[in-house]
Amino acid sequence: MEMQVLSLDQMLPPEHVARVVWAYVEQVDVGPLLAEIRSVEHHAGNPAIDPRILLGLWLLATIQGVGSAREVERRCEEHTAYRWLAGGLTINYHTLSDFRSAHVAFLDRLLTSGVATLLHQDLIMLDRVAQDGMRVRASAGASSFRRPSTLQKCLAEAEAHVQALKARADADPGAGSRQQARLAEERCRRIAAALAQTQRLAERRQQVEAEKGVKAKEPRASTTDPEARVMKMPDGGFRPAYNVQLATTTAGGIIVGADVTNRGSDGGELTPMVEQLGERYGVKPRQMLADGGFATTDDIQAMHADHQVDVYAPVKDAAKKRAAGIDPFVPRRADAEGVARWRQRMGTEAAQAIYAERAQTAEWANAGMRNRGLYQVRVRGLAKVRAVVLWYVLAHNLLRAVALRQHAAATGQ
Repeated sequence: MEMQVLSLDQMLPPEHVARVVWAYVEQVDVGPLLAEIRSVEHHAGNPAIDPRILLGLWLLATIQGVGSAREVERRCEEHTAYRWLAGGLTINYHTLSDFRSAHVAFLDRLLTSGVATLLHQDLIMLDRVAQDGMRVRASAGASSFRRPSTLQKCLAEAEAHVQALKARADADPGAGSRQQARLAEERCRRIAAALAQTQRLAERRQQVEAEKGVKAKEPRASTTDPEARVMKMPDGGFRPAYNVQLATTTAGGIIVGADVTNRGSDGGELTPMVEQLGERYGVKPRQMLADGGFATTDDIQAMHADHQVDVYAPVKDAAKKRAAGIDPFVPRRADAEGVARWRQRMGTEAAQAIYAERAQTAEWANAGMRNRGLYQVRVRGLAKVRAVVLWYVLAHNLLRAVALRQHAAATGQ
């Protein structure tokens, strides 16, 4: 037997990724998070946990593919790296869970500032960016989707249940019905939100019917997560999901833009992403690489006319047109200027070589997130899902930034 007396710092290996995480957290401006803390010195309330600790814990957990607040709480008691970051504190999983999804604006600013620093240090360039969409399962089951008529009935029943629970709580305050009433009220709010979503979907589908003359199906919404939508997944099945949009630099592999939508198609997503990049960094990419799902003629023309961005995306059914003796890269009579240039551009070997960088950039970034567990989100609503996605983006960029700086130091650049 051997007894060793070691501090937490001595127990953690010098090269452990937790030290990289903490070195990053130390230089982050957490002023906006500190301003939200109401428990201050000389006033009532338990001492608040430093947000740097929570930030470091979730970055490490995301890097290691841990997405459960309960698991992070357990590791803060048993795992050396998490104990080192937490400074030996015991952190409740409710605190961890709330912190993860409550600070979307702060996480978004971290993404912008981190990329801006890399641009300033000439470690990446924003000239060429690859965009791709990734379907992520929502925290809702297919059976939770209801038609408007069914939602109306469910809402009436839920409201009657709330009134009954409140009456029981008033008659017997010790019966514990108030907690049940609060849960029932939350269910009422979710059903009402789902009903509002079906109304929006109905208006949108009426427009589609008017434009295409095709009868659309009756809209449905989830009583569990009203903002989730049923989408076609990579395996060909249809499940409740969100559409995660990521923009990655081809040089350096840094994710520079991220968004979450509940639209099942990638069509029309190029323009919002380019506008987002312009707002973040004051400069737009010169070239956008995307797969065929993004290649709508309206978006390609908007990229050319409004943003002066060249789109590199495959021409639809090019192989079939060649087989039929049609040159798919010859501009059509109805093509706008930007679309005509896109067709001609994609017929060149230079454009094909540039487009080949898309898979090794955008899909590589997506694969890294999948490897860290981004298959399904356990939070509900677009805002909270976006917060979770931003954690994955920040974790990816942190590791890439370290690799880029090490490469620059090794090569003397």
